[in-house]
Amino acid sequence: MTQDSNEPDELELFRQATQGVKRISTDRADVGKPRTDRTLVRTLQARATRDQQGIKVDGLSDQFVIDVHPEEALSWAANGVQESQLKKLKTGQIPFEGSIDLHGMTVERARELLWAFLAEAARMEVRCVRVTHGKALRKDGRKPILKSHVNTWLRQHVQVLGFTSCIPRHGGTGSVYVLLKRTMLEGRDD
Repeated sequence: MTQDSNEPDELELFRQATQGVKRISTDRADVGKPRTDRTLVRTLQARATRDQQGIKVDGLSDQFVIDVHPEEALSWAANGVQESQLKKLKTGQIPFEGSIDLHGMTVERARELLWAFLAEAARMEVRCVRVTHGKALRKDGRKPILKSHVNTWLRQHVQVLGFTSCIPRHGGTGSVYVLLKRTMLEGRDD
């Protein structure tokens, strides 16, 4: 195929057609989606990581909380705990060696303090403690939140063998005696 010398070549035609057009500086198409703010993403990732590190996994679940009534007496024993031990606990015959008062606290704060308290009692080989959760007699008729949570948490704690509501002079249905496992330390005589 021969080219007629009077016809402009294709390159010249292209230059004429694109005269005055600005060259595009990016090779990415604008799809209408806002650009990702990489600084914001890094900040959010750092915050999420920091928040995850602050979460304590204590083994106490709030997925299923057993609702109890304000005046309901609580009682529970793990498998293998003798009925006579639970009876002694219920009548206050096993002296408690430590006590914590949780009523009036938020659920999260109470959970944190109860976990630390039970860990310390186990470390010191305490046999029985008292936990005061209150009754939360509500005018709106709702169940006592903290009492229900404590009832659920104590059933889940590995150191708890059993618990019962206290005798009236130790708090009645607003408190529980908690019987704890003890691991005998070396050199202990009893």
